Amino acid sequence: MWTRNFTLYFGARTISLLGDAMMPVASALAIGKVYGIAGVGYVLALWTASAVLVMLFGGVVADRIGARRLMIGADAVRVVTQGIVAIAFLDGAPPYALLLVTAFLSGMAAGVFEPGVNGMVPLVAEDPQRANATLKIAEAITHLAGPALAGVLMLVAGPVFVYTVDAATFLVSGVCLLVVRVAVPRPEPSDVLSDLRRGWQEFRARSWMWSVILVWVFWGVLVVGPYVPLSSQVIGADYGWVMAALGLGTVLGGLVAIRLRPRRPLAAGAAALSGYVAVPLTVALGLPLPLLMAGHLLGGCAWAFWSVMWSTSVQTQVAPDVLNRVNAYQVAGSVAGMAVGQALAGPVTAVVEPRAFMLGSSLVAVGVVAALLLIKPVRRLGREPRKAEDRPIAVPACVSA
Repeated sequence: MWTRNFTLYFGARTISLLGDAMMPVASALAIGKVYGIAGVGYVLALWTASAVLVMLFGGVVADRIGARRLMIGADAVRVVTQGIVAIAFLDGAPPYALLLVTAFLSGMAAGVFEPGVNGMVPLVAEDPQRANATLKIAEAITHLAGPALAGVLMLVAGPVFVYTVDAATFLVSGVCLLVVRVAVPRPEPSDVLSDLRRGWQEFRARSWMWSVILVWVFWGVLVVGPYVPLSSQVIGADYGWVMAALGLGTVLGGLVAIRLRPRRPLAAGAAALSGYVAVPLTVALGLPLPLLMAGHLLGGCAWAFWSVMWSTSVQTQVAPDVLNRVNAYQVAGSVAGMAVGQALAGPVTAVVEPRAFMLGSSLVAVGVVAALLLIKPVRRLGREPRKAEDRPIAVPACVSA
């Protein structure tokens, strides 16, 4: 698996994910200190909404010119936006309008970047599940190190340095992707609307996929969307350590996913996801730090295993010439609810105490797991490897990406 291409792609994703893992803590502490919970929630919501806005077109363009090229451009945009925020914090309290504008532009860059993340994996690795699990472990390690690092850097050096480091991670990611060389399928001549329709038809034809995304809207609005703004305020100074425990759990879940290959991956992943209930529940109950960390350790393990099963199912069940477009539809649907949940985090605290809301999130998480297991196409989806003729064909160097 550790070919030159996969090693470079692994490096690009790992360094970029480290910066991503630092930012929720940095945003919660830096923006929250100046503009409060609502300020954090609106910035995160705008970032997510702008990503969803362009994600479908990102999938179309990625299928046309190759995901790698589009991802490099997105990294370049985020180097600029994060650098601007770093400079703005030199004055201590950047204008809120500037934070919103940079969040919007950074979110758009993330939106065109994201469809290619899954689409690149089958191009750089022969074993998608093993590659996904390895990438998930890297993501978990960054979630383990990133929050703690961000907390320390915020305390020692302040938000200027943290945002500068984040900009640097996107620069390194872009350079690594620049030297990756993969062959991509040659697309048939078509227009943008035709490409969007084709992606929608492929997405709609897979009932297991759209039914999961439908359920995931509730997950985004009521569980993961409000989690960062609310939990960071409830937990306070120990938030970085709790997020580090979540990252460690994700490492363990990725290691399990490398070894365990269930016959029905989505059913196994949904069952494992029940462990994530411990994340909002421990926050809602106001448990001591060791129990908070234990709950997040379990939740991280559950989340990682589900994520690997889901990503591998998408990559192995969808033809490579439409994979980026289908990814765009499923990712856009997944995060749309998250944007709503992030925006609601501030206003909801005016009518519901944060811990009470987190208790409701626990109950919703239980309902999501039950819904996934009750959906027959999800429960019955097997491990059907992609047929040999569906793999990306060799193409001349002029269309490599």
